[in-house]
Amino acid sequence: MKLSANLGFLWADRSLPDAIRAAKAANFDAVECHWPYEFDIKDISNALAETGLPMLGLNTSRGDTSKDENGLSALVGREADARAAIDEAMAYATALNVPNIHVMAGFASGQRAHECFVENLAYACKNAAQHDITILIEPLNKYDAPNYFLSTTGQARTVIEDVDLSNLKLMFDCYHVQLMEGDIGHRLKTLLPIIGHIQFASVPDRGTPDHGELNYAHVFRVIRDLGYTVPLGAEYKPNGDTDASLEWMKTL
Repeated sequence: MKLSANLGFLWADRSLPDAIRAAKAANFDAVECHWPYEFDIKDISNALAETGLPMLGLNTSRGDTSKDENGLSALVGREADARAAIDEAMAYATALNVPNIHVMAGFASGQRAHECFVENLAYACKNAAQHDITILIEPLNKYDAPNYFLSTTGQARTVIEDVDLSNLKLMFDCYHVQLMEGDIGHRLKTLLPIIGHIQFASVPDRGTPDHGELNYAHVFRVIRDLGYTVPLGAEYKPNGDTDASLEWMKTL
């Protein structure tokens, strides 16, 4: 099983280029991040080239963080801002050879928000297709992200069907899915055709995957048996120093 370090949480006390180097030293196979936009593309590129690690994914901007925004693409009336965020993510992804962009929906509800999200995702997918990039959408649980537009895999499937473009996929985060729906093994099997990336963390504390209510030895075995070979995203919150939290890489 190959592993990707999510640098939104791991080595979050370091610059993104230095976190990439730390992931290499810890024997991860790849990296991914949340928002790389405060760092120069050249510095990130140099760290990726130096380590030989691919960067698997990045997120579109959250928007105005002073207003606690968490994405823009389902916000009616913010279409111009949403598409500017998509364009920004595309510029970083193409420069860094990143194959996936997670387009964040934001806090919204209702049919018009759904239509807005579908329209903005179609825009993203059509532009991404020119660069062989996949667009991802991720359901977030209602406890960590109350009122986030996308909260279940069923809703995500409907969005994907309505956009109807082959490079739109589901980001299956085991942590979020367990909190909202459970039945992780069955959902992985049934949703595999639309899954573009898988992430994991313990439930309910979003810590290392060697404790909590999910048996990741079993979950990883299910994923392996499905023939899924893309590195899995370790998107957990270390309790202290990241390097000190990595014992699970040996035990699991």
